[in-house]
Amino acid sequence: MSHKHRHSLSVCIITMNEADRVRRCLESVADLADEIIVYDSGSNDETTDIAREYTDKVRVTDWPGFGAQKQRALDEARMDWVLSIDADEALDEQAQQALKDLLSQDHIEEVAFRIQWAVIRHGKRLKHGRSARAPLRLYRREGARFTPVAVHETIEHPPGKVGRLPGYLLHYTARDYGHALAKNAKYAWLGSQKYFDKGKRNRSLLVVCLRALWTFFQIYILRGGFLDGRIGFIVAMNYMQGNFNKHAGLWILSQEEKARKRESLKK
Repeated sequence: MSHKHRHSLSVCIITMNEADRVRRCLESVADLADEIIVYDSGSNDETTDIAREYTDKVRVTDWPGFGAQKQRALDEARMDWVLSIDADEALDEQAQQALKDLLSQDHIEEVAFRIQWAVIRHGKRLKHGRSARAPLRLYRREGARFTPVAVHETIEHPPGKVGRLPGYLLHYTARDYGHALAKNAKYAWLGSQKYFDKGKRNRSLLVVCLRALWTFFQIYILRGGFLDGRIGFIVAMNYMQGNFNKHAGLWILSQEEKARKRESLKK
């Protein structure tokens, strides 16, 4: 690991059975990081063995949810800047060089940076639809925290300028179509529970259907998903399915709550 930059870098990764993908991730950051911190939630493959080839800071823990697990890794970070990267992601060569150049600057005025996603699905690199997002992954360590949610966590950082790092964050989001469907279902149900816990309720199945259709229209038409060809269509349909499942789950949780209230009134 490199120690040649004016600004130091911690790389934080959370893992669970990522032996087939984590090496690509680690290789993309190994020459940039002053420390790599890996929090693994009980892998039963070679994930931790591979991680230990790159760092001695590999912790095996329980699974408290995405936000809390990433916060554990962040709590252990000690460098000026932190790059939070997932095991199924990797910096491309342009992003690696851009990060190296950034850390070599005398002064960095930004407090955080977004990195453009390039989603790889079924052998195709998607450039449109929701794949064109740029998540915030690089930030000053001081004062930064993850939102303590089970899924779709975000970084809260002190006020200041947010930049965009050149290059791409390659996202190998699904091993195969079955994996894509399983992830879709998992995240949808976690989303249902997250919304319910935050006090949101869904009373209308018509709204559930309209939300799902809007998601497809937004991704495939408005955001240009059709430009990604047939895989772009399949991915837009997957997002529509996920949105339907998430809000249908919230509708069911809302109905169950109503039933419990009716029963308690009868007693």
